[in-house]
Amino acid sequence: MSKFITETVTYVHHWNDSLFTIKTTRGDSLRFRNGEFAMIGIMVDGKPLARAYSIASPNWAEELEFFSIKVPDGPLTSRLQHIQVGDELLISKKPTGTLVLDDLLPGKHLYMLATGTGLAPFLSLCRDPEVYERFEKVILVHGVRHVNDLAYRDFFENQLPNDEIFGEWIREKFIYYPTVTRDEFHHTGRVTDLIKSGKLFDDIGLPVMNKDDDRVMICGSMAMNADTAAILDELGLTVSPRMGEPADYVVERAFVG
Repeated sequence: MSKFITETVTYVHHWNDSLFTIKTTRGDSLRFRNGEFAMIGIMVDGKPLARAYSIASPNWAEELEFFSIKVPDGPLTSRLQHIQVGDELLISKKPTGTLVLDDLLPGKHLYMLATGTGLAPFLSLCRDPEVYERFEKVILVHGVRHVNDLAYRDFFENQLPNDEIFGEWIREKFIYYPTVTRDEFHHTGRVTDLIKSGKLFDDIGLPVMNKDDDRVMICGSMAMNADTAAILDELGLTVSPRMGEPADYVVERAFVG
């Protein structure tokens, strides 16, 4: 138990049958960089059952937030989806991860490419003042299967642009690009296909990705991560080989799903 702190659940929201958000209290001792993940879990048969979850709340927030998929037979999520306000959640004391600004070289545009709950670390990063100080444009691409899987859509389209602190930055620099593969929507197609075809860049009015101007963060399924990384490699961008070594793009290797 020494690896974990215990926090209290303050909020639970079920977006649909497969996605939900949890917020908890945050002790004074927990420190993290935006984009990092923590191990979170519950006690099962007297032992902690935990998995890696990106922290969706920014590092200045008073509460911690996590965005999860529901897996019916998942050892943790099958239990976690039933958690309620007032329940306890275990959170590891030392968050870590590879989706951090420190591991990106300077550039003009920051692309945050996510599928599914891979959106979570970008919920944190899009509320980091340093992101807007470092980049002229910040583009969040979120790929899902169905329109109702676009959790946080209202947050990006309406709440953030009107935020007292971030609103001006968001309206000037932030581009939200949701895309759906199985329903009709104003943007459709896989994230990888949109990059390869150039449609993404046509739609947002920016040049095709290039090594001089663009920096990229990737967080999705293992297959999406690998496919996107291969495309970026072909475009001449280089990946950060290990934590602490800045490069053109970074991949969250701990996230699955």
